[in-house]
Amino acid sequence: MAEVLEQFEEYLRFEKGRSEHTVRAYLGDVRGLISYAGARGSGVADLDLSLLRSWLADHTRRGAARTTIARQVSSVKTFCGWAVREQIMPTDPAVRLQAPKAHRTLPPVLDPQQAADAVTAAAGADVDPNDPVGIRDRLILELLYSCGIRVGELCGLNLSDVDPDRRVVRVIGKGDKQRTVPYGTPAAEALDAWLHRGRPRLATAASADALLLGVKGGRLDQRMARTVVHRATGSGDGPSIGPHGLRHSAATHLLEGGADLRVVQELLGHSSLATTQLYTHVSVERLRAVHDQAHPRA
Repeated sequence: MAEVLEQFEEYLRFEKGRSEHTVRAYLGDVRGLISYAGARGSGVADLDLSLLRSWLADHTRRGAARTTIARQVSSVKTFCGWAVREQIMPTDPAVRLQAPKAHRTLPPVLDPQQAADAVTAAAGADVDPNDPVGIRDRLILELLYSCGIRVGELCGLNLSDVDPDRRVVRVIGKGDKQRTVPYGTPAAEALDAWLHRGRPRLATAASADALLLGVKGGRLDQRMARTVVHRATGSGDGPSIGPHGLRHSAATHLLEGGADLRVVQELLGHSSLATTQLYTHVSVERLRAVHDQAHPRA
C-alpha cells in the first residue's frame, strides 16, 4: 500500500497540480480509509459503496464537520477514479457517493476604517520604525488587504514576482493557476521600505528569492503571517480576524465601492463566480444609497 499511496501522491502533484495542503489532506483521508477497510478484512480492491458510506458515517458520528466530510468524499472519489484507471480496482465504488452541502458562512469583516487602523497597527507605535520585523509586518497587512490574496499566496511570493513599476504582483493560486494582482500606493510604500530597509537586515543564504522572511532569514511561515494579522486586527475596535477575514474585507470593500463582480472574481482567483458571490454582503448604507438613487419613490 505504501507504493500505491506514493503513486497516488505523484498523480496529485504532477498530473492534477494540487497544492501541498491538498495533497497532504487527500493522502491522510485515503490512509484513513485503507486502515478502516483493513480493520474489517477488506483491501483496496474490495472497497464498495457500503463500506465507503460506513467510513464517512463513522466520521460523522465522531463530530466531523460537513466541510471535512465533503473533502473526504472528494479525496475518495479522486483516489477511486485513479485506482480504476491504474487497474488497482476493478470498478469505481465512489461514483454514487454524495458529498453533504457545506454551510456557507461569512467570516467577520472589518469596515474600511477598521482595516486602515489594523494596517497602521501592524508596525505598532511602540516599535522602532527601522525594525525590520515591524516593516515586514506592515507589508504583510498592506499586501493582504490591498491585493486580497490568500496567506499561502502571500508567503509564496518571490522577489521576481513583484513589478514595482507597474505596481502588480504575480500570484500562484490554487491548482498552480497564475494571476496578476495590482496593489495600491500605501502597499507600494510599505514594499519599498521592506526591500530597502527591512529585508536586507534579515536576509541570509537561506533566503534565496523569497520576498517575505522570518526572523532567521528563511521564507515567512504562514502561521507567523496569521499571528501578525490577528495581533494587528485585535488591537482596535474591530474583530480579531485572520488573513482570510482580511481577504474577505478587501473583497467586500471592492464590491461596495462599485467593482464589477467579474473583476473581483479575477482578483481573488476564484474559478467559479458562485464562490465570489459569497463575498457580496453589502452594507446597509450602500443599499440605502442605491435605493435613494434608483427608486422613483425613494
